[in-house]
Amino acid sequence: MLNQRQGLVVWLYSLKQAKMLRRFGNVHYVSKKLKYVVMYCNQEELSGIMEKLNSYSFVKKVEPSYKPFLKVEYENSIPDKAKEYDYKMGI
Repeated sequence: MLNQRQGLVVWLYSLKQAKMLRRFGNVHYVSKKLKYVVMYCNQEELSGIMEKLNSYSFVKKVEPSYKPFLKVEYENSIPDKAKEYDYKMGI
C-alpha cells in the first residue's frame, strides 16, 4: 500500500540549513533567490513535522500544500461552441 504524501513549503531566513531538512522528508526543490524549500512527507506525520520545523530559529514559516484536497473532476468540461468555430477558421 502506498503512503499518502503531501507537500510542504518551508520559508527560511538563510539556506545554510536547507540540507538538514532532508531528514523530515524528500526535498524536491530549493529556491536560492526566494529562500524556500519544497518538500514532501507522509500525510500522517504532517502536523508533527510542521510543529517541529516551526520551532527552529532558521524557519520563517511552514505552509502545507492543499493539492490532495482539491477536486480534480470537473462538471462542465464541454467545450464552448463559439471557440470551436474560431479554431476551424484557419483550415
